[in-house]
Amino acid sequence: MATARTPSDLASGTRGGIGESVPRPDGTLKVTGEFAYASDLWHEDMLWGFTLRSPHAHARILSADVSAALATPGVYAVLTHDDLPAATRYGLEIQDTPVLADGVVRYHGEPVALVAADHPETARRAAARIRVAYEELPVVHDEESATAPGAPLLHPGRDDSHAAHVPHPNVVHRQPVLRGDVAAAQARADVVVSGDYEVGMQDQAFLGPESGLAVPAGDGGVDLYIATQWLHADLRQIAPVLGLPEDKVRMTLSGVGGAFGGREDLSMQAHACLLALRTGKPVKMVYNRFESFFGHVHRHPARLHYEHGASGDGRLLYVKARILLDGGAYASSSPAVVGNAASLAVGPYVVDNVDVEALALYTNNPPCGAMRGFGAVQACFAYEAQMDRLAERLGLDPVEFRQRNAMAQGAVMPTGQVVDAPAPVAELLRRVKARPLPPERPWETAGGDPDVRALPGGLSNTTHGEGVVRGVGYAVGIKNVGFSEGFDDYSTARVRLEVTAGQPVATVHTAMAEVGQGGVTVHAQIARTELGVTRVVLQPADTRVGSAGSTSASRQTYVTGGAVRHACQAVREEVFALGRARFGAHHPAWAHAELLLEGGKVTTDAGEVLADLAEILEDGAVDVEREWRHRPTEPFDLRTGRGNGHVQYSFAAHRAVVDVDTELGLVKVVELACAQDVGKAMNPLAVTGQIQGGTTQGLGLAVMEEIVVAADGRVRNPSFTDYLIPTILDTPAIPVDILELADEHAPYGLRGAGEAPTLSATPAVVAAIRAATGLPLGRVPVRPEHLTGT
Repeated sequence: MATARTPSDLASGTRGGIGESVPRPDGTLKVTGEFAYASDLWHEDMLWGFTLRSPHAHARILSADVSAALATPGVYAVLTHDDLPAATRYGLEIQDTPVLADGVVRYHGEPVALVAADHPETARRAAARIRVAYEELPVVHDEESATAPGAPLLHPGRDDSHAAHVPHPNVVHRQPVLRGDVAAAQARADVVVSGDYEVGMQDQAFLGPESGLAVPAGDGGVDLYIATQWLHADLRQIAPVLGLPEDKVRMTLSGVGGAFGGREDLSMQAHACLLALRTGKPVKMVYNRFESFFGHVHRHPARLHYEHGASGDGRLLYVKARILLDGGAYASSSPAVVGNAASLAVGPYVVDNVDVEALALYTNNPPCGAMRGFGAVQACFAYEAQMDRLAERLGLDPVEFRQRNAMAQGAVMPTGQVVDAPAPVAELLRRVKARPLPPERPWETAGGDPDVRALPGGLSNTTHGEGVVRGVGYAVGIKNVGFSEGFDDYSTARVRLEVTAGQPVATVHTAMAEVGQGGVTVHAQIARTELGVTRVVLQPADTRVGSAGSTSASRQTYVTGGAVRHACQAVREEVFALGRARFGAHHPAWAHAELLLEGGKVTTDAGEVLADLAEILEDGAVDVEREWRHRPTEPFDLRTGRGNGHVQYSFAAHRAVVDVDTELGLVKVVELACAQDVGKAMNPLAVTGQIQGGTTQGLGLAVMEEIVVAADGRVRNPSFTDYLIPTILDTPAIPVDILELADEHAPYGLRGAGEAPTLSATPAVVAAIRAATGLPLGRVPVRPEHLTGT
């Protein structure tokens, strides 16, 4: 007797289905340089846009004379705040960001004016001829200057939903999380450790700069071709600025050269559209690297104070924490980042007594918002440092101590939410610890001369192994998946099934932004699996279909993948209904058997072929659009932090092995092994790539990446000359151990995978450096002067 099968079982029977390492359709083009990015867009007779930015972090605009710019040959338009046709502000949640500076500039690099000209160099030179008179104002740059008596209010009269719940108008949002009786637990604790930690401002450092092309349309609207993370959020913000209904602003995704959160907010989208509508010509805008550092949000820098208490047998009794995030000049997604930092502040551990406060400030520093890890990165660096300090005080192995306190399925978060899916924290730690260590002194060669590439300092050839000490460190983290706190997180997919040239073809249309995560591969895999076809066509992402939400929060495979699956299931049922109507009278299996689609045919679950799709569809097609939502979440209580705020949690653990030249302060990360539970590896090769990529960004934060902002609010290193990111020479071996423990609440049991490795990579590297040097190292990135005392 044949075993009954379901569509999800068909990955092995339908080539290119889920669970296979299907190659990316855009992979070869990107490797060979043939892929068309948004910066490659071109239109006949187009103009070029350029942005004039503020040289000050906080100043009043006294006047702006654009006459010389307008008189420049080749210039078609110059716009300032006074020229805006409709709404003058926008924002993801709080509409506090000016389209162009509205009489006050609040950060270094804020857009002040726009120029459209027939050549990019003409636009740049014309912008330089705009004369803006400023009166500099006191700069708010930290908590003391933001909340001191008489501190300048950066957004006076704010009336957003968070304003009534914050202790000061310069606080964007505050979220406490309270559980149990911390005072009583403090009295019982045998060991108490406290520490202060700091995380620098990290940039997403995507290689494709902000770029797009706006084309005015004959109906008075505009067509925008843009590199973004969220087409419909852009549309919702742009249309009011242009004074147009949303159906007159048509958006199509162009090639995106990385994102990591930095494209979730608007950059030049509204600016290009404004110039196109003003001039009546297509306008292209492409930021150079200098502009890009000013044109998008960054990771929130943070100051964190933690206190942990434990019993003598190594059980966590309580955690107290205060997490202060610098949100910069405008809100962006700071409220949600605060919610994440607060709710995940104690890590993947069982703690019955918790007192956490997280808050974000308005300052005159660059705006901060979404970046891979979204508030959980900052907390993870601090709580993992604390776990190492506790283990040392207790005389316990750091991995054993973590395992002793690790949460598992059924554990209760400090917010009161029950973790109702696998939480293999102890197993992930066991796996990274059990992995063989890389060989000592890897720079030694048979010829005697050292391989300097394997030494701290690398090709700089600064050491031949003198003073080099090895260290090993561990860390584990917890990250939420999907949008949280009651947000209506859904996605839309349209799926069409038809027969072309005698072969069944599925067409999938979503507004998902492909930013490198591999959704273009996974969506085709889902369609092949659910519809049993080989040929799948993906339509370009645009706003002709409903929202797919943002490509962030590790949510796209879960939510938009869920929508594609849901739409495919509806298509399949309609195909079965057509087949029953046409052939049901001739074969009883149509009415009584479990039906499947496989290999372009309708079969029973026992494998009997009932009909070809070509016979059922003939010259017609089945076309279905569906929305899909995951389980609802709820807001955290603003007094206690209680609430089922997250839909899913993901976990990753790292073991870092480093060699440190303690005399020169140079670090070589030798290996950064990761173990992660992904629920279901939809495309194992792509999952491995995501884990290795996230690990590398965590490595960057640990030892090199930081936007340096002076006390006057000016950015000191807005270029890849001075803002350093890991290259292939800095990136170590990253062996990956993938677990697949299904979450029964998620499509195919999958778990969002893209962000979790970014969390634990950073503290693991720093723990290894501490082990090598004996230094406390409470700040990242760790710099050579931190290791040498110079």
